Amino acid sequence: MYQRILLAYDGSAEGRTALREGALLARCCNAQVFLLSVVGGSPGVQLAEGAFAGAIDHEHQQLKVVFEEGVERLKQMGFSPVAKLVIGDPLVEIRSFCKEVRADLVVVGHRRRTFVERWWAGRSDAYLVDQIDCSLLIARNWIDDETFRTEMAAAAGHPRSVDRDG
Repeated sequence: MYQRILLAYDGSAEGRTALREGALLARCCNAQVFLLSVVGGSPGVQLAEGAFAGAIDHEHQQLKVVFEEGVERLKQMGFSPVAKLVIGDPLVEIRSFCKEVRADLVVVGHRRRTFVERWWAGRSDAYLVDQIDCSLLIARNWIDDETFRTEMAAAAGHPRSVDRDG
């Protein structure tokens, strides 16, 4: 069903949920995995840079650690991910990488936000689903370690056949 799955990963609990759900789905579909982490230029970080020189560089360094953690997690699961760390607007960067790798599924986490958090984080007039030309999975199912290992092992041992005719 899915052959090229793009995982958007930021290291948050929601991002880890997306990484696990995406990895499990990729294993079931025997899909190629792509990992993208985006350093955003949110107004909060820009304001912090004005008050504390080096705030942006500090955020970039922290995301690099998170990015490397995501790559390592995928490798430990048996994947050889094509991974990219970029600076920019997450919406724009996810759309761009999605096109670049010809993804047929994008997996993202979801974090509930208040009105003020949405305003502080930046623009809210664009939605990822309207920007990409493939399926979008918003991962919300937290999977405990034991269940995850069991399901990954089952998916690895019993690849599911796909009925291409119907």
